[in-house]
Amino acid sequence: MSGHHNSNNIQHLYEGDQSKLYSGVLAHHSDVNSEESKKQVGRIWKIFWFLLVITIVEVVMGMMFSHKMPRAVANFIFLALTLVKAGYIVAVFMHLGDEFKGFKVTVLIPLVLFVWFIIAFLADGGFWLRMNNESPSRTHVTSAPANPNEY
Repeated sequence: MSGHHNSNNIQHLYEGDQSKLYSGVLAHHSDVNSEESKKQVGRIWKIFWFLLVITIVEVVMGMMFSHKMPRAVANFIFLALTLVKAGYIVAVFMHLGDEFKGFKVTVLIPLVLFVWFIIAFLADGGFWLRMNNESPSRTHVTSAPANPNEY
């Protein structure tokens, strides 16, 4: 109980009124004009402009060039640009880039396996749909007779 009265112990901020956590009491940069704060804001702006340029390229390509190039090439370029954007967002704004290597691997390996899982099931479902539609037993099916006694 004596820990609640110690000014060095911030545990009391986590108990009761949670608004103290977000009011700037625990802010990392108390001086927004400090060199460290300016450097961080500059880094965020660089990432913002980079993501904006990628988005503009995607939109322009979708509006103008996608009908002039093969569909597979356009899809590959869109997928690559989207993955680059997602990677930057996760690394910078979700702070995965600042984590330890072991934690990154712990997060990314299940993610890659999950993406593989989705692709594998979509491919398998497409195969079975194609097999079902091309099946000889499905191609001769005629409509049922109007009179059930005609069998």
